[in-house]
Amino acid sequence: MNLPNKLTILRIILVPIMVIIPYFNIQGEFLNISISLIIIDAIFVIASITDKLDGTLARKNNQITTFGKFLDPIADKILVLAAMIMLVEMGKIPSVIPVIILFREFAVSGYRLIASQSGGQVIAASSWGKLKTVTQMIAIIMMFLDKYSFGDFLNPAVSMEMPYFIYNMFTTVMLVVCVISTIFSGYEYLKDGKDLILKDK
Repeated sequence: MNLPNKLTILRIILVPIMVIIPYFNIQGEFLNISISLIIIDAIFVIASITDKLDGTLARKNNQITTFGKFLDPIADKILVLAAMIMLVEMGKIPSVIPVIILFREFAVSGYRLIASQSGGQVIAASSWGKLKTVTQMIAIIMMFLDKYSFGDFLNPAVSMEMPYFIYNMFTTVMLVVCVISTIFSGYEYLKDGKDLILKDK
């Protein structure tokens, strides 16, 4: 097994480790942030780096394999959705956000399955898709370290705590942009492939 595939497997292994951290009841804080949340965030960051690294190494060293093409996108979705479900459980984001992302991923994955069975048609990632990926990662990383929850900067009491107010406002904006770009990227993906999807209608 080559290194890119090992990194992909590592990313999957890191997910359950990230998920069980809250159950250890780790005590203590650093800069008013729970040590437990810092550890979770660090694991997510490391896993996200492996996502970028495995693809880069696979292309650079000509190590692209069928196994990697199958597992890499699955590992990405597991990581992101696991992190978002944790944030929902912590009360930091509304459940509608991961639901929208999950719906988009199922729709796009379904289209990719049809495309692969119909001659391997490929639709390049749009600017909306790239924006979704970037804002999604930034938002998740920031939200784990946010003292408040999605949209709390609108609360007058929060506005009195300026550093936390600005941080929460930026995190909320990133999540909103993430959701908008998720919807538009999914729409563009399916719109560009509608002829393939509807050809037997």
